This record gives sequence, C-alpha cells and structure tokens, in this order.
Amino acid sequence: MQALPSWLLNRASARGRRLVTEALAQDGMRMSHHAVLSAVADLGPVAQAELGRTTGFDPKDMVGILNDLQAQQLVTRAPDPADRRKNAITLTEEGRRRLARLTRLGDEANESLLSALTPVERELFLELLARVVEAGGQGEGGKGS
Repeated sequence: MQALPSWLLNRASARGRRLVTEALAQDGMRMSHHAVLSAVADLGPVAQAELGRTTGFDPKDMVGILNDLQAQQLVTRAPDPADRRKNAITLTEEGRRRLARLTRLGDEANESLLSALTPVERELFLELLARVVEAGGQGEGGKGS
C-alpha cells in the first residue's frame, strides 16, 4: 500500500499542509486567512460572495474569516459602490504587509517540503504534479497555500 501513488500523494500533502500550517501559525494566522488575503490581493476590491466562490469557502465560514481579518485591520468591508446590497472587500496597507510575510513563511515551508529534491528534480516534480492535477479537473478544492 505504501507504494501506491495515492497513498504517497496523501502523505506528501499532509506533510505540506502541516509545514505551511505551522509556518503561518508563527504569525498567528491560518491557511484560510492566507487564502482569503491572497484572493483579495488578486481580485480586490471584490464582492464578498465572489470571494467565497473564488476560494471555495462556505459563506458562513467566509464571514468568520473576514471578521478575523477585519478585526486585525487587514481588510475593509464596505458597501460596494456598484451595488450597495453587496459588500466589497479591500486589502489594507497592513493587510498587504501581512500578506507579504505570510507568503514568505509559506515559501519557506514549501522549500522545506521539497528540500530532499535538487532544483532540477523540483521543477520536474512540480510539472508532473500539475499534470496530475489538470487531468483530474478543477472541481476538487481551491483552498490552501
């Protein structure tokens, strides 16, 4: 069983998730916080509903994540000027600084994850993983770092 690709991928995924989770925790954040900050940086200002669809988080979970981020003054949530029934989420300057730190921590965790591979092996490994993911379609997740 331990030689099965599915088992090995699951173990590698669990190790990667643990490394990233521990790295982000150094800054008092969770993977969901990082995912939402990244999405807001890419899309913002963005409607709360669109942010939920983009990240794949349940609307109730999204409210909690945004409450956490807003309490730390990392995002603002205000009525969307184009449609006042919707909230537009925007990254603050502190949110941009925090995202940069979180990205660095995530990069360090991923570096640790792949430390057993040479640079050439890493490139090939990532290329092959991308092919496996693409062959499986896009409907399986979307959250994470």
